[in-house]
Amino acid sequence: MLSVLKNRFEQGYRTCNYPKEKPAVFPRYRGRPDINKDADPSVIQACADACPQDAIDVDKKRIDMGRCVFCGTCERVSEKTFVTFTNDFEIATSSRADLLTDGTLPNLARHSKQHFKKLFGRSLQLRQVSAGGCNACEADLNVLATPFFDLARFGINFVASPRHADAIVVTGPVSRNMKTALLQTYEAVPEPRVVIAVGSCTIMGGPFYGSPEVAPGLESILPVDLFIPGCPPHPLSNLHGLLRFFK
Repeated sequence: MLSVLKNRFEQGYRTCNYPKEKPAVFPRYRGRPDINKDADPSVIQACADACPQDAIDVDKKRIDMGRCVFCGTCERVSEKTFVTFTNDFEIATSSRADLLTDGTLPNLARHSKQHFKKLFGRSLQLRQVSAGGCNACEADLNVLATPFFDLARFGINFVASPRHADAIVVTGPVSRNMKTALLQTYEAVPEPRVVIAVGSCTIMGGPFYGSPEVAPGLESILPVDLFIPGCPPHPLSNLHGLLRFFK
Protein backbone atom coordinates (compact mmCIF):
# COMPACT_ATOMS: atom_id res chain seq x y z
CA MET A 1 0.00 0.00 0.00
CA LEU A 2 2.82 2.41 0.84
CA SER A 3 4.44 1.79 -2.54
CA VAL A 4 1.11 2.50 -4.27
CA LEU A 5 0.69 5.77 -2.36
CA LYS A 6 4.30 6.73 -3.09
CA ASN A 7 3.81 6.01 -6.80
CA ARG A 8 0.61 8.08 -6.90
CA PHE A 9 2.31 10.97 -5.11
CA GLU A 10 5.18 10.93 -7.61
CA GLN A 11 2.88 10.81 -10.63
CA GLY A 12 0.59 13.56 -9.39
CA TYR A 13 -2.97 14.23 -10.53
CA ARG A 14 -3.57 12.67 -13.94
CA THR A 15 -7.36 12.85 -14.43
CA CYS A 16 -8.62 15.11 -17.24
CA ASN A 17 -11.01 17.97 -16.51
CA TYR A 18 -13.60 16.83 -19.04
CA PRO A 19 -16.43 17.87 -19.29
CA LYS A 20 -15.37 21.22 -17.79
CA GLU A 21 -12.56 21.43 -20.34
CA LYS A 22 -12.21 19.58 -23.64
CA PRO A 23 -8.83 17.85 -23.71
CA ALA A 24 -6.80 17.94 -26.91
CA VAL A 25 -6.93 14.80 -29.03
CA PHE A 26 -4.29 13.42 -31.38
CA PRO A 27 -4.02 15.68 -34.48
CA ARG A 28 -4.75 12.79 -36.87
CA TYR A 29 -7.94 11.82 -35.03
CA ARG A 30 -10.99 11.90 -37.30
CA GLY A 31 -14.11 13.12 -35.57
CA ARG A 32 -17.22 14.94 -36.78
CA PRO A 33 -17.02 15.50 -40.56
CA ASP A 34 -17.25 19.09 -41.78
CA ILE A 35 -19.01 19.16 -45.15
CA ASN A 36 -18.82 21.79 -47.88
CA LYS A 37 -22.21 21.65 -49.60
CA ASP A 38 -20.93 23.97 -52.35
CA ALA A 39 -18.33 21.47 -53.51
CA ASP A 40 -18.15 20.41 -57.15
CA PRO A 41 -20.88 17.75 -57.76
CA SER A 42 -18.38 15.61 -59.65
CA VAL A 43 -16.12 15.61 -56.60
CA ILE A 44 -19.01 14.62 -54.35
CA GLN A 45 -19.89 11.79 -56.73
CA ALA A 46 -16.25 10.65 -56.76
CA CYS A 47 -16.27 10.56 -52.95
CA ALA A 48 -19.49 8.53 -52.93
CA ASP A 49 -18.06 6.07 -55.47
CA ALA A 50 -14.89 5.64 -53.42
CA CYS A 51 -16.62 5.29 -50.04
CA PRO A 52 -16.26 1.66 -48.88
CA GLN A 53 -19.33 1.98 -46.65
CA ASP A 54 -21.72 3.70 -49.06
CA ALA A 55 -22.11 6.35 -46.35
CA ILE A 56 -22.39 9.43 -48.62
CA ASP A 57 -25.74 10.70 -49.89
CA VAL A 58 -24.91 12.59 -53.10
CA ASP A 59 -28.33 14.23 -53.49
CA LYS A 60 -28.57 15.57 -49.93
CA LYS A 61 -24.79 16.09 -49.62
CA ARG A 62 -24.50 14.43 -46.24
CA ILE A 63 -22.70 11.58 -44.50
CA ASP A 64 -24.22 8.82 -42.42
CA MET A 65 -21.94 8.72 -39.36
CA GLY A 66 -23.63 5.52 -38.26
CA ARG A 67 -22.40 3.75 -41.40
CA CYS A 68 -19.10 5.66 -41.76
CA VAL A 69 -15.92 4.02 -40.45
CA PHE A 70 -14.01 7.34 -40.52
CA CYS A 71 -11.38 5.94 -42.89
CA GLY A 72 -10.77 9.37 -44.45
CA THR A 73 -11.15 8.20 -48.06
CA CYS A 74 -13.61 10.97 -48.94
CA GLU A 75 -11.30 13.56 -47.43
CA ARG A 76 -8.39 12.33 -49.53
CA VAL A 77 -10.41 11.98 -52.75
CA SER A 78 -11.87 15.48 -52.45
CA GLU A 79 -8.59 16.93 -51.17
CA LYS A 80 -10.68 18.45 -48.36
CA THR A 81 -12.85 20.40 -50.78
CA PHE A 82 -15.94 18.37 -49.82
CA VAL A 83 -15.19 16.64 -46.52
CA THR A 84 -12.82 17.57 -43.72
CA PHE A 85 -12.73 15.48 -40.59
CA THR A 86 -12.51 17.67 -37.50
CA ASN A 87 -11.14 16.77 -34.06
CA ASP A 88 -14.61 17.10 -32.54
CA PHE A 89 -15.30 13.90 -30.60
CA GLU A 90 -18.71 14.95 -29.26
CA ILE A 91 -20.80 13.02 -31.78
CA ALA A 92 -23.03 10.73 -29.70
CA THR A 93 -26.77 11.05 -30.34
CA SER A 94 -29.95 9.61 -28.93
CA SER A 95 -31.56 9.37 -32.36
CA ARG A 96 -30.39 7.34 -35.35
CA ALA A 97 -31.60 10.10 -37.69
CA ASP A 98 -29.24 12.60 -36.04
CA LEU A 99 -26.25 10.62 -37.30
CA LEU A 100 -27.10 11.76 -40.83
CA THR A 101 -25.04 14.94 -40.92
CA ASP A 102 -24.65 17.63 -43.57
CA GLY A 103 -21.88 19.30 -41.61
CA THR A 104 -24.04 20.92 -38.97
CA LEU A 105 -23.62 19.92 -35.36
CA PRO A 106 -25.71 16.85 -34.50
CA ASN A 107 -28.19 16.83 -31.66
CA LEU A 108 -25.65 15.79 -29.08
CA ALA A 109 -27.82 13.41 -27.07
CA ARG A 110 -29.99 16.40 -26.14
CA HIS A 111 -33.19 14.42 -26.44
CA SER A 112 -32.33 12.01 -23.66
CA LYS A 113 -35.18 10.60 -21.62
CA GLN A 114 -35.44 12.73 -18.51
CA HIS A 115 -36.55 9.85 -16.30
CA PHE A 116 -33.28 8.13 -17.13
CA LYS A 117 -31.41 11.14 -15.72
CA LYS A 118 -33.55 10.98 -12.60
CA LEU A 119 -33.01 7.25 -12.17
CA PHE A 120 -29.36 6.93 -13.13
CA GLY A 121 -27.95 10.43 -12.58
CA ARG A 122 -26.06 9.40 -9.43
CA SER A 123 -25.29 5.78 -10.21
CA LEU A 124 -25.18 3.94 -13.51
CA GLN A 125 -24.09 0.33 -13.86
CA LEU A 126 -23.19 -0.99 -17.32
CA ARG A 127 -22.85 -4.51 -18.70
CA GLN A 128 -20.76 -4.68 -21.85
CA VAL A 129 -21.63 -7.24 -24.54
CA SER A 130 -19.12 -7.95 -27.31
CA ALA A 131 -21.32 -9.27 -30.09
CA GLY A 132 -18.65 -10.35 -32.54
CA GLY A 133 -16.44 -7.26 -32.48
CA CYS A 134 -12.75 -6.97 -33.37
CA ASN A 135 -11.94 -5.73 -29.83
CA ALA A 136 -11.15 -2.14 -30.88
CA CYS A 137 -14.38 -0.70 -29.42
CA GLU A 138 -13.98 -2.92 -26.37
CA ALA A 139 -10.43 -1.66 -25.81
CA ASP A 140 -11.49 1.98 -25.97
CA LEU A 141 -14.27 1.27 -23.48
CA ASN A 142 -11.79 -0.41 -21.14
CA VAL A 143 -9.55 2.65 -20.96
CA LEU A 144 -12.40 4.63 -19.41
CA ALA A 145 -11.40 2.94 -16.15
CA THR A 146 -7.86 4.39 -16.29
CA PRO A 147 -6.90 7.40 -14.12
CA PHE A 148 -7.00 9.83 -17.06
CA PHE A 149 -10.71 9.25 -17.80
CA ASP A 150 -11.77 7.83 -14.41
CA LEU A 151 -15.32 6.91 -15.36
CA ALA A 152 -16.13 5.93 -11.76
CA ARG A 153 -15.89 9.56 -10.60
CA PHE A 154 -19.23 10.12 -12.34
CA GLY A 155 -20.84 7.15 -10.61
CA ILE A 156 -20.62 5.01 -13.77
CA ASN A 157 -19.16 1.51 -13.56
CA PHE A 158 -19.00 -1.69 -15.59
CA VAL A 159 -20.34 -4.75 -13.78
CA ALA A 160 -19.94 -8.49 -14.36
CA SER A 161 -23.60 -9.52 -14.20
CA PRO A 162 -26.47 -8.12 -16.28
CA ARG A 163 -28.69 -8.58 -13.19
CA HIS A 164 -26.66 -5.86 -11.50
CA ALA A 165 -26.79 -3.55 -14.52
CA ASP A 166 -28.95 -0.63 -15.57
CA ALA A 167 -27.85 -0.72 -19.21
CA ILE A 168 -26.09 -2.88 -21.75
CA VAL A 169 -23.32 -1.49 -23.92
CA VAL A 170 -23.19 -3.43 -27.18
CA THR A 171 -20.16 -3.58 -29.47
CA GLY A 172 -19.59 -5.58 -32.64
CA PRO A 173 -21.85 -6.33 -35.64
CA VAL A 174 -24.07 -8.77 -33.67
CA SER A 175 -23.12 -11.99 -35.39
CA ARG A 176 -25.69 -14.75 -35.81
CA ASN A 177 -23.93 -16.81 -33.15
CA MET A 178 -24.08 -13.94 -30.63
CA LYS A 179 -27.69 -12.85 -31.15
CA THR A 180 -29.18 -15.29 -28.65
CA ALA A 181 -26.61 -14.42 -25.98
CA LEU A 182 -27.29 -10.72 -26.53
CA LEU A 183 -31.04 -11.15 -26.17
CA GLN A 184 -30.60 -13.24 -23.03
CA THR A 185 -28.35 -10.56 -21.54
CA TYR A 186 -30.91 -7.88 -22.37
CA GLU A 187 -33.71 -9.87 -20.73
CA ALA A 188 -31.61 -10.33 -17.60
CA VAL A 189 -31.25 -6.57 -17.07
CA PRO A 190 -33.98 -5.24 -14.72
CA GLU A 191 -36.38 -2.66 -16.12
CA PRO A 192 -36.17 0.19 -16.88
CA ARG A 193 -33.17 -0.81 -18.96
CA VAL A 194 -31.09 1.13 -21.44
CA VAL A 195 -29.42 -0.03 -24.65
CA ILE A 196 -26.27 1.72 -25.91
CA ALA A 197 -24.85 1.01 -29.39
CA VAL A 198 -21.11 1.67 -29.60
CA GLY A 199 -19.31 1.71 -32.94
CA SER A 200 -20.25 1.55 -36.60
CA CYS A 201 -20.46 -2.24 -36.57
CA THR A 202 -23.15 -2.19 -33.91
CA ILE A 203 -25.09 0.70 -35.43
CA MET A 204 -25.18 -0.51 -39.05
CA GLY A 205 -23.04 -3.64 -39.39
CA GLY A 206 -19.84 -1.78 -40.28
CA PRO A 207 -17.72 -3.46 -42.99
CA PHE A 208 -19.92 -6.55 -42.62
CA TYR A 209 -23.15 -4.77 -43.60
CA GLY A 210 -25.25 -6.91 -45.92
CA SER A 211 -23.78 -10.19 -44.75
CA PRO A 212 -26.35 -12.80 -43.69
CA GLU A 213 -24.07 -13.63 -40.76
CA VAL A 214 -24.64 -10.29 -38.98
CA ALA A 215 -27.59 -8.10 -38.06
CA PRO A 216 -28.29 -5.03 -40.24
CA GLY A 217 -27.91 -2.92 -37.10
CA LEU A 218 -28.67 -3.30 -33.41
CA GLU A 219 -31.89 -1.32 -33.84
CA SER A 220 -33.32 -4.23 -35.84
CA ILE A 221 -33.06 -6.38 -32.71
CA LEU A 222 -33.40 -4.11 -29.68
CA PRO A 223 -34.66 -0.56 -28.98
CA VAL A 224 -31.53 1.60 -28.87
CA ASP A 225 -31.43 4.64 -26.58
CA LEU A 226 -27.95 5.99 -27.32
CA PHE A 227 -25.77 5.82 -30.45
CA ILE A 228 -22.01 6.41 -30.26
CA PRO A 229 -20.52 6.30 -33.78
CA GLY A 230 -16.91 5.64 -34.72
CA CYS A 231 -14.56 2.84 -35.73
CA PRO A 232 -13.79 2.68 -32.91
CA PRO A 233 -15.33 5.62 -31.05
CA HIS A 234 -12.77 7.66 -29.14
CA PRO A 235 -12.95 7.08 -25.36
CA LEU A 236 -13.97 10.72 -25.03
CA SER A 237 -16.85 10.10 -27.46
CA ASN A 238 -18.03 7.31 -25.19
CA LEU A 239 -17.64 9.50 -22.12
CA HIS A 240 -19.44 12.39 -23.80
CA GLY A 241 -22.40 10.22 -24.76
CA LEU A 242 -22.77 8.75 -21.29
CA LEU A 243 -22.55 12.10 -19.56
CA ARG A 244 -24.91 13.96 -21.90
CA PHE A 245 -27.49 11.19 -21.84
CA PHE A 246 -27.49 10.31 -18.16
CA LYS A 247 -25.96 13.24 -16.28
